Amino acid sequence: MLAQGPGGGGMRGMSPEAQQAQLDAMTKAVGLTDDQVAKVKVINAEAMKQQMALMESAGDPQEMRPKMMAIRTDQQTKIKALLTDEQKPKYDAYLAAQPRGRGPGGPPPAQL
Repeated sequence: MLAQGPGGGGMRGMSPEAQQAQLDAMTKAVGLTDDQVAKVKVINAEAMKQQMALMESAGDPQEMRPKMMAIRTDQQTKIKALLTDEQKPKYDAYLAAQPRGRGPGGPPPAQL
């Protein structure tokens, strides 16, 4: 979250400690089980891998932004699929409370 590049958001540029703190905050806010936490870690790692590969391609930032947002949306969808009906509104509230462009997938930045 500290190193925000083109497209903003996601987990790229985050230290392992910051990633864990974010996961801990989501776990507390949503009430994730240990099994769900393990699955979210896998989802987050895959999203970060995709984001890093995209950043390494050194493409045009304006072209990268929609791709980064698509990765973030996919990440959110996969996480939400793990949740119970009681957890889903809590996850939505957690995402809505994240600063713009942060998150696991926080809300997308406003279009200019």
